[in-house]
Amino acid sequence: MATDNRIHFWRRNAKVPGSLQPVYGAQHPPLDPRRHRQFKDTPKASIVNTKSKKASSFHEFARSTNDAWDIDDEEDDGIFGLKQTSSSPVQSRSTPQTPSLKLSKALEDTDTQPPPLNKQEPISTKPDADQLDVESGTANGRVVKSCSDAQLNVNAARSTLQKQQSLPVRPLIPLVARISDQNSSGAPPMTVREKTRLDKFKQLLASPNTDLEELRKHSWSGMPREVRPVTWRLLSGYLPANKERRDLVLQRKREEYFGFIEQYYHSRTDDNHRDTYRQIHIDIPRTNPLVPLFQQPQVQEVFERILFIWAIRHPASGYVQGINDLVTPFFVVFLSEFVEEDVENFEMASLPLDTQRNIEADSFWCMSKLLDGIQDNYTFAQPGIQIKVKALEELVSRIDEDVHVHFQRCEVEYLQFAFRWMNNLLMRELPLRCTIRLWDTYQAESEGFSHFHLYVCAAFLIKWRKEILSMGDFQSLLILLQNLPTIHWGNEEVGLLLAEAYRLKYMFADAPSHYKR
Repeated sequence: MATDNRIHFWRRNAKVPGSLQPVYGAQHPPLDPRRHRQFKDTPKASIVNTKSKKASSFHEFARSTNDAWDIDDEEDDGIFGLKQTSSSPVQSRSTPQTPSLKLSKALEDTDTQPPPLNKQEPISTKPDADQLDVESGTANGRVVKSCSDAQLNVNAARSTLQKQQSLPVRPLIPLVARISDQNSSGAPPMTVREKTRLDKFKQLLASPNTDLEELRKHSWSGMPREVRPVTWRLLSGYLPANKERRDLVLQRKREEYFGFIEQYYHSRTDDNHRDTYRQIHIDIPRTNPLVPLFQQPQVQEVFERILFIWAIRHPASGYVQGINDLVTPFFVVFLSEFVEEDVENFEMASLPLDTQRNIEADSFWCMSKLLDGIQDNYTFAQPGIQIKVKALEELVSRIDEDVHVHFQRCEVEYLQFAFRWMNNLLMRELPLRCTIRLWDTYQAESEGFSHFHLYVCAAFLIKWRKEILSMGDFQSLLILLQNLPTIHWGNEEVGLLLAEAYRLKYMFADAPSHYKR
């Protein structure tokens, strides 16, 4: 019975929406547990103490820990256990008493109430398993503690919660909502300077022939949210600078895209395209699995059409894992034209069909323009990525020899962590709001995605030099580099990163003798 309970505790129900669990660092940037909890549909009734009995064999241990990456379950269950015990006494009598349930009962017996829980950072009140083994007895297969021991646990839990409440809590920043003006404090102020910049953008875009060089100059330090969609279309080369021609070009390109859909999309089940479509179909649910917007079937179908049409129109590379991530910034930016805020929870079906079609077509063409400049990253053997990773190694050896030597001492190869940085353009290392801000500058640079990205990666690596040098072995270094703590990053951090990258480019891009030994 205990083994069944342990399996039930660790194992996710595949039918529950949002049950997909990414391996952090392999798919996405580090997750904030406070945001992760919104995908838990129903609180668990109890917690099973997995430490109270040692596994008799390796297989039994493996069965009892099927999903050890499922973080924060113990914390959530401890909080929910308190709530359910007070509201459902029948259920507490019919299930074995767990530490959280016993703690709730002890609170009721002593007529004391716990302090209000901190909603952002819940603390588990589960007593330690070793303590249970020593201080408790067993009755009818259940663990029973004396009232005095329970009271001691109550006081300890209350003290822990009070200490937690006294700590400063950093405001949460949405993953994609309010993506334009976010700073690290979470506040989106519109200062006088921002209003002046917005007016300048509107003036440039309203001119009969937009000065693209001037537009790039103003876009380097970030674009206002209101003008980002049309600015991205212009700087990516999708729209012409001549204002009179824009509507006609948009209409023609959108019709051309849906012509491709009618012509090619039915062939996804053919033998020569079946494997490509299957891989796309597998990868789409893995794209930002913690954002509800991208888990909507309607949105996933849009992504499938975009990626499949691009793949069969570019047979030299075809579809490669990682390209699916490159659609999301364009999709979110073009969707933001019609959504004021809270993009991550927006229901795509609420938009008119014509608007949905326009967003899909624009995302396809802008992604195609981006990939045209870095297609050698995705051809056979991905030579573009290998060249960039080698260049990153040489650059780091010049700008921070300590880090470079430390990697050699720990036998860490740059390809082991930097391959993903090049393949996904740092999208797995940064929150989506930061990626969009980063791409503002990439669009403003003449070779932002293909050339400037190298210096951004170098600056990003050196940003963590203190943490890197503190890790003394191969395993800890790779875990750090694949789980860099950027979940709270905003415009301030991205701006500093870009400034350092520009400094490196200015020093090394046109100085080959400085670049290589």
